[in-house]
Amino acid sequence: MSSTEESRVTAVTPLKLTGLVCVVISLCLDVVALLSPAWVTADGHFSLSLWLRCFRASPLPDADWHCKWALDSDWEIATVALLLTGAAIILIAFLVALISICQGTRRKFYKPVAILLFSAVVLQVCGLVLYPIKFVETATMRTYHEFNWGYGIAWGATIFSFGGAVLYCLNPKNYDDYY
Repeated sequence: MSSTEESRVTAVTPLKLTGLVCVVISLCLDVVALLSPAWVTADGHFSLSLWLRCFRASPLPDADWHCKWALDSDWEIATVALLLTGAAIILIAFLVALISICQGTRRKFYKPVAILLFSAVVLQVCGLVLYPIKFVETATMRTYHEFNWGYGIAWGATIFSFGGAVLYCLNPKNYDDYY
């Protein structure tokens, strides 16, 4: 049996299916994180997302929020660009992995998918490290600020991308015999 016939006959290993599931979860978490209204919050009167900076004039719960565009500085634009580029690369890796499974040419695309995912992880880690450093450096903190669930979900997306990349890096020749 030739290697091309073997790659078409063998089933997808659980490691690669788990890797694909990690990539899907990462994509979903990236979308939620990018659209999240709460990356940084402060005592119910300040909220910062990647896109909007909102203030409440008074601490009363009925007070209106006043929002403005948050992409005023270079570091905010760089953070959004890094995260969006990483998410786009994860989407490309997902499509390549999905197409390779549908066409039956799985092994040929393991390495490119892993490289794409590692590239996305590097970009997203850079954005996620840049964000709090520059926020703390530029913010005038009169109250306690905390990084909220949007920021945490972005880290979750990055961790799932890393997990998918590791699973796609595993040498299928060493592990396919077990399944």
